[in-house]
Amino acid sequence: MEKTINVSNKGATLDTNRRNFLKLGGVGLVVAGLTLAGCRDDNYTNMNDGVFDLGNGDVGILNYAYALEQLEADFYTKVVNNFYAGISMAEQELFTDLYHHEVVHRDFFKAAISGATSHVLPTLEFKYDGVDFNNRNSVLATAKALEDTGVAAYNGAGKYITNLDYLVIAGKIVSVEARHASAIRNIINPGSADFSGDDVIDVNGLDLAKEPKDIVMAAGGFFKTPFTWKEQNIG
Repeated sequence: MEKTINVSNKGATLDTNRRNFLKLGGVGLVVAGLTLAGCRDDNYTNMNDGVFDLGNGDVGILNYAYALEQLEADFYTKVVNNFYAGISMAEQELFTDLYHHEVVHRDFFKAAISGATSHVLPTLEFKYDGVDFNNRNSVLATAKALEDTGVAAYNGAGKYITNLDYLVIAGKIVSVEARHASAIRNIINPGSADFSGDDVIDVNGLDLAKEPKDIVMAAGGFFKTPFTWKEQNIG
């Protein structure tokens, strides 16, 4: 069961600029007034041999994004419910901010897709083989990988979205994910250029974009609940 953490301030406050940087994109999705409408409910087959299929077109992309948001929300829920030993107040506040953002993203997708179609990805289960939630380096490395993957996933999926309203929503969410990625990278190597490192920014100064099949290959090890999709329909 999820638990919302209220971090008490014992004199050590997180840098105001960084908090504002993160908060700019957090709650905005809730009050944006955007809803997902117009998804066609085209008699999808929800299960294929007991495995959920993400679906076609925009519905498939939205379910794909929902799967990634479920993963990030689950990861940060585990982090804030059992902070690693010796964690600083600044890092507690950072992870708590990220937790709230990702839960908002996940719940937004669930409610919005459910309001537009019956073809909604179920609640997934995850596994974290090799991740030590009691170890700072392990948690930060995993957070970095998930946030970088999330940014590249939205960037890569954007070209497959046909509904402009959905594209606007994806653009809002990916801007938040990019803030998350930068904040995690700065915690790992403060004061460096890693917040926008060459491994995630291309020669044109743009975030990397990756195809859904490459994202699933990169993040697939976290998914305990299997799902499938028709690659030709969503990349």
